[in-house]
Amino acid sequence: MTVSVEECERRANSGLLNRWYPVVASWRLANAPIGITRLGERIAIWRDHKGQVHAVEDRCPHRGARLSLGWSKDDRIACWYHGVEVDAGGHMAAVPAIGRCEAEKRARNKAYPAVERAGAIFLWFGSPGVEPTPLVLPEELEGGEWGSILCVAHWKCNYRYALENVLDPMHGIYLHAASHSMAEGEKMATLRQRETETGFVFEKVGQTGVNFDWVELADTGAFWQRLTIPYRKNAGPGGPFGIIGMVTPVDDTNCLVFFWRCRKVDGWKRDAWRFLYRARLEQLHWHVLEQDRVILESMLDTARDDEALYAHDAGLVRLRRMFLKTAQDQIEAETRVSQPQAAV
Repeated sequence: MTVSVEECERRANSGLLNRWYPVVASWRLANAPIGITRLGERIAIWRDHKGQVHAVEDRCPHRGARLSLGWSKDDRIACWYHGVEVDAGGHMAAVPAIGRCEAEKRARNKAYPAVERAGAIFLWFGSPGVEPTPLVLPEELEGGEWGSILCVAHWKCNYRYALENVLDPMHGIYLHAASHSMAEGEKMATLRQRETETGFVFEKVGQTGVNFDWVELADTGAFWQRLTIPYRKNAGPGGPFGIIGMVTPVDDTNCLVFFWRCRKVDGWKRDAWRFLYRARLEQLHWHVLEQDRVILESMLDTARDDEALYAHDAGLVRLRRMFLKTAQDQIEAETRVSQPQAAV
C-alpha cells in the first residue's frame, strides 16, 4: 500500500494518534461537565463524586445533542434534551423517560482514557484497537524537588507551527530581544543535534545559559519539549528556570499551548518562588508568549509550502520528517486492520 504525502500531511496536521495530549487545565473542570474540541473531535468531560475524570464523545446517542450541556450523575453524564444517560465507557446506560430501551444495547459513544497529572487533564487519542501506553512525563512535572506552574494559551495556528517555534532557538535573540531574560547573547550561532533516549536536543555551540540556547524534544507517550531560560538572582530561589511545553491541536487551524514554568525548589523556597513568580514575573512571561502568538497567527496556514530554510532550521526539519513518518506508519497500520487479508 502506498500512502500519499498529502494523506500524511493531513494526519500530521490534525494530530498524530496513539499519544496522550493535555486537553484542559484541571481548575477548569469543577462540578459541571464541559465540552471541548481537541484533534477535531467534540468531547464531553466531567468528574464523578470521587473527582475522577471521564471523557466521551460529546454527542447524545439518542438525537445528537451535546452531552456537555447536561449534568453529571457520578460515572454517567445525562443529556439535557431528554435525560438519556451515557456512562464512562460510552454506553447508553439509561433512558429515564421509558425505562429500559432496546437502543441501550446498540448505542455507544467513543470513550477516551483520561488521567490527571501536573495540574492538567490528559486524554488518550488512539487508532482503533490500540491500547493506551503509560503516560510518562518529564521529572519536572512529577513533583518531588520540582515546583511547577501551568499556563495555557489558545493560538490560532496549526499546532505543528507552535512545536516548530520552540524547536527554533535562534528566534529568542530576535523576536524576544527586548524581554527581561533574552536580551543577551550572540546574534549569530552554529547549532547542532544531540541524541537522547527519547528524542533529541537542538542546541547552540559554545553558548549555554545566556539566552534560549537549547531545546529538547521527547516522545514518551506524549510529545513534550524542554528548555531553560537564564534568570537573575532576584527571580527567587532555585536553580535554572525551566519550561516544559506541550501543544494540543484543537483543529487544523487552532491549538492550545501548555507551558509549565519549573524550578527545582521545595518547602518554603517553593512557596517563596511561587509568590515572586505571581507578583513579578508572570506578566513578563505572558508578554513573551504574546510575541510568539502574534508571529505564528500572522503566518499563512500554507506557509511551510513556500520556505527558504537554512542550517538553523535543522531541528524543525527533523521534526517534520518524524511526524510524516509516524503519520505514514499509523495510516498503513489502520489500513491493515480495516482490510483483513483474503483467505488463502
